[in-house]
Amino acid sequence: MAPVTLPDDLLALLKQPSPCYLTTLMPDGSPQITLTWVDTDGTNILINTVQTHQKVRNIERDPRIAVAVSDPAAPARYFAVRGRVTGTSTEGAVEHIEALAQRYLGTPYPWYGGRDQVRLILTIEARRITGI
Repeated sequence: MAPVTLPDDLLALLKQPSPCYLTTLMPDGSPQITLTWVDTDGTNILINTVQTHQKVRNIERDPRIAVAVSDPAAPARYFAVRGRVTGTSTEGAVEHIEALAQRYLGTPYPWYGGRDQVRLILTIEARRITGI
């Protein structure tokens, strides 16, 4: 499937503290799902994570993912996105998690696993989008 453009309503959700569920595939093909913070660069979906997490190992093996993003004011309104991780980068990832913490928590990032964690930004290209 070819990449698709993110609709304006989804872009709006990606720019606020919206609940996001990221699904990757385990080695045996079973799904692995994670509640996460989400962002956008205006073209792609961005997820900030830690280099050692299971979802990163899954993506390194198979970049196919699914993401569900819901409206915090009306959780039954959501977008489901199927796509691929097209890039991972440590560049700017610490600053990005701090910006997300301000959006989601209103405070600096609490560094749950310690400041020595290596943060990554996952860039997700949408291939199919459905919404309610």
